[in-house]
Amino acid sequence: MNIKFTIFTAFAAIILLSAATISPKKYEKRGIKRVSKYLIDTPDQDRFVKTTLMQGEFTEPTEMTILPNLDILVAQRRGEVLIYKNQTKKLIQAGKLNVYFKTNNPDVNAEEGLLGMAADPKFAVNQYLYLFYSPFDKSVNRLSRFKLVNNQLIPSSEKIILEFYSQREICCHTGGSIAFGSDNLLYVSTGDNSTPFDVPKKQFVNKGYAPLDNREGLQQYDARRSAGNTNDLRGKILRIKVNEDGTYSIPEGNLFSKNDPKSRPEIYIMGNRNPYRIAVDQKNNFLYWGEVGPDASNDDPMRGPRGYDEVNQARKAGNYGWPYFIGNNYPYRAYDYTNGQSGEAFSPAAANNNSPNNTGQTTLPPAQPAFIWYPYGESKEFPQVGAGGRTAMAGPVYYPKGNKQPYPTYYNGKLIIYEWVRGWVKAVTMSPEGDYLSMEPFLSKVDLAAPIDMEEGPDGKIYILEYGKGWFTKNPDAAITRIDYLKGNRPPSIQGLEIAKTSGLLPYKMMAKVIAKDPDGDALTYVWNLGKGITKTSTSPILQYTFNKAGEYPISVTVMDKDKAATKSTVIPVFAGNEHPSIDILLSGNKSFYFPGKPVDYKVLISDKGAKVNNSRVYISSNYTEGADLAGAQMGHQQATQTMIGKTLMLKSDCSTCHKESAVSIGPAFDKIAIKYKSDGKAVDYLASKVINGSQRIWGEIPMPAHATMKEADAKKITEWIMTLSNKESLPASLPSVGKIVPPASADKKKNVLTLKASYTDAGSTGLRPLTTTNLINLQNNEIQAADIKHFSGFEKKDLFGGEKLILKKENGWIALKNIDLTGISSFIFSYASLEEGTDGDMEIRLDSLDGAIISKSTLRTSSPINLIIDGKLHSLYFVFKSVKTKDNKSWPVIKSLTVVSK
Repeated sequence: MNIKFTIFTAFAAIILLSAATISPKKYEKRGIKRVSKYLIDTPDQDRFVKTTLMQGEFTEPTEMTILPNLDILVAQRRGEVLIYKNQTKKLIQAGKLNVYFKTNNPDVNAEEGLLGMAADPKFAVNQYLYLFYSPFDKSVNRLSRFKLVNNQLIPSSEKIILEFYSQREICCHTGGSIAFGSDNLLYVSTGDNSTPFDVPKKQFVNKGYAPLDNREGLQQYDARRSAGNTNDLRGKILRIKVNEDGTYSIPEGNLFSKNDPKSRPEIYIMGNRNPYRIAVDQKNNFLYWGEVGPDASNDDPMRGPRGYDEVNQARKAGNYGWPYFIGNNYPYRAYDYTNGQSGEAFSPAAANNNSPNNTGQTTLPPAQPAFIWYPYGESKEFPQVGAGGRTAMAGPVYYPKGNKQPYPTYYNGKLIIYEWVRGWVKAVTMSPEGDYLSMEPFLSKVDLAAPIDMEEGPDGKIYILEYGKGWFTKNPDAAITRIDYLKGNRPPSIQGLEIAKTSGLLPYKMMAKVIAKDPDGDALTYVWNLGKGITKTSTSPILQYTFNKAGEYPISVTVMDKDKAATKSTVIPVFAGNEHPSIDILLSGNKSFYFPGKPVDYKVLISDKGAKVNNSRVYISSNYTEGADLAGAQMGHQQATQTMIGKTLMLKSDCSTCHKESAVSIGPAFDKIAIKYKSDGKAVDYLASKVINGSQRIWGEIPMPAHATMKEADAKKITEWIMTLSNKESLPASLPSVGKIVPPASADKKKNVLTLKASYTDAGSTGLRPLTTTNLINLQNNEIQAADIKHFSGFEKKDLFGGEKLILKKENGWIALKNIDLTGISSFIFSYASLEEGTDGDMEIRLDSLDGAIISKSTLRTSSPINLIIDGKLHSLYFVFKSVKTKDNKSWPVIKSLTVVSK
C-alpha cells in the first residue's frame, strides 16, 4: 500500500507541475485555486449553491427517492408519502400508511414509523416503490413493494417482501435505509432495536458502553440478541434479489449459508448498531453506510472504548463488530451486570456470543474495522470531522449520469459523507482499490438544517433532504434542496449587515451598511427592503433613511450583480418611535483588573430618551467566570444585548439540534431548564458542566452529547442566557446603582474574570414592545496565569507542573499584555515555576510597542516598578527579556504567572 501511495503521489506531483505552466487566470475563471506556486484542481466551494425546492411543509421526513422525471418522493416517519412535482413545484400527498411511531410511555421516544424508501431501478416501466415501515397493528418492521399510479400509492398493490419482529415501547435504533446496487440487488439496513441507556434503579448499568445486559427481563438492554445474533435480522444490512411476483431470492456472496439453521441468509452485513443511511457505489457495488455509535464520552479500562460514529465500507459480506467492538476494532470487555465485575476484552478474530438471548451461532465471523471513525471530541485520525454531537451518514459515490457533468470532474468517484448533527459534508478520496486516501470539506459554504438523506438524481445533481433542527416535530427549516454548481457567474456574497443605531425617536434616522462582494468582480446593485412595503434601490452599500411613522421594521437587503444573480441578507429589526435605553458603568479605579480584597467602586447611569427611568426595571449583577483572552474582548466595556451573547454562541453550536427555546424537541426546552434551576445559585456552573461533559437520564432516556472542546467561558455564557428565560422575579436581588464589590481574597483561579452587568428594560411605546439594553464590564484577576497569556515570542507554551507554563527558549524573548488600563498600577511581578540558581537576565517594560518608551528596568529576580501612567487610555505593555544566561544553557526560566500590583 505504501508503494501504491508513493506512485500515486508522484503522479499527482507531475500533474501539478504541468498545471503550473498554464495561465493562472485561465484556471481561476474555472474556479481552480492556487496553492503556493502550483495549481490544483480543487473547485471553489462558493460555486456550490443550495436551491431550495420546498421548505416548511415537512413533518419528520426520513428518506427520499428521485424519479426519472425529477419528481421527488419523500417518506415521513408518521406514515405520509409525499411527492414534490418538478413541473408544478407543488407538494402533494400520494398516500399514508398506518404506522407505529409513538410509544404509550411518556418517557420513551419511539423511532419507528415509515423509515425508508426507494424507487425500483426500472420505475419508469413498472412503477414499483419500496417502503420499509413499522405497521401499527403488528410488532414487526416490514419491507413492502407498492405501485405508484397517477401520483397515488395503491394500497391494494402491496406485496410484503419480508418482515421481522421488532420490540416496541422501547427506544431505539431502527436503520431503515433502502438502496439498490447496479446489479439491481436490494439492500436494506436495520437497527439493533436495543436500549443504550441505563436500566432504571439498578446498580450496574451500561453507562454508554456496549449494551450486554443479559439479566432476565432486560432483553432490550442486550444487543447480542439482535446485532450480535446470526439468526436475527436486526442490527444488519440485508441483501436480496426481489422477484417479479414480490418474493425474493438470496444472491451469491451473502454472509451465511442458505442451509444453516442458526443464521439468516439475507444477512450481508452484521454487527450494526444503527446503520441509518446507506449507499451503493454504482461502479463496483461497494456498500457504504453511516453507523450511529454509542454515547460514552471517555475510555474506561474496565468497560472499553468511548463512543465513536463510523462511516463504513464493505467490498464483500462481513461482520462489523457491534456490540463487541467499535471504531478501529476497539474491543469492549465482558461485563457481569449482577456484580460489576469485568471480564476479558473480546477478540476481533472470533468473538463469542454466549448470551442466553442469542438464537444463532456462538462463534461470530471476524470483526472488520471501521473505514472512518470519530468520537464526540476531536479525532486524531480524522481531524476534518470536528467535534460535538455525532450522527454519521453516508451519501453517494458521485459519478456523472451519462453525458451530464453538472459538477467538476474533480468529484468523480469520491464518496460523499455528511453529518446530521454537525451539519457538514465531506468528500472522501479513495484509491482505485477503494482504500481511504483523504477527506476534504464539500459544500462548505452551504448551510444545512440536519441533513437526513442525500441522493444523486437522474440529472447528476445532488439532492438533500433536510430534517430541520428539532426532533419529533414539524420544523420550519425542513426542506428538499438541490445543489447547483455555478460554472460561470456567481451570486454576490454577504459578510454582514450593520445598522449603526437600531432604534430612535421620531423622526428616526437609520443608517445601514451591508458588507458584500462579488466573487467575479461585478458591480453590485442593492435592493433594500425596509418592511411594510418600503423598498429602496441603490448602487451604494450604505443607506440612510428616515422613518416618520412609529413601528417595528424588518430591515434586509438583496445584493444583485449585473446578471441579476442575487443574495439576500439576514433580517435585522429596527424600532422607530422608541429608542433603546443607554447604560454606562463607571469605575473609579482600574478598568482592566480587579485586586482580591480591594473594593471595586462602581456607578451605573441609565438614561431613557423621552421617558423617566423606572428604577424597578433596573437589574445589576456580578459574577465570576472563566476568561482567558487578555487582548480586547474580555477587557473594558462592552455594549451588548444579553440575548445576543449566549444565544449567538448556542446557535453556532449544535445545541439547537436537540433543544428549542420553548418548543418540544428531543431535549428539554431551554425555558423549562431555566424554570427548573431558577432557585439554584450554582445553576450556571452546573449547567455549563453538563454542556461540556454531556448528561444522561436527567430529562429522559436520551443522553445529551458532550462538547469537550467548548470553552468553559462560552458554555457559561450559553447557560447564563438560558437562565434569563425564567421569570425575572426568580433572579437574585439586584445590586444597588452605586456600590462596592469586594472580590474575595482567595479567589478561584479558574474564575478569573469579574463581570459587572447592568440591564434596563423600558416601558415601550404605543405599538412597540419594550426595549432592553445590557451593558457589562469585565475585570481580569490581577494574577495572570501563563496559560492565559496569548502574545509572546521566544517562549514556548508547554504543559508542566499541572498546567500550561511559558518557557524561555533562548537568550531573548518578549511577552505582551495588550489593550489594558494602567491606572493605579505600580509594578509587575513574575512568578516562576522553575528558576535555577545562577540563572538571571535583564527585563525592560516598553510602552505600546517593542521599540516603545521604556517605563521600567529590572532583572528576572526583582519586581518591576513602573512609572505611573494616568492618561486614562488603554495601552499595550511589552515585557522584553534580554541577555538571559543559564547555568548550563539548558535550564531556562519557566514562568508560572504574572501579577499586576496596584499602588
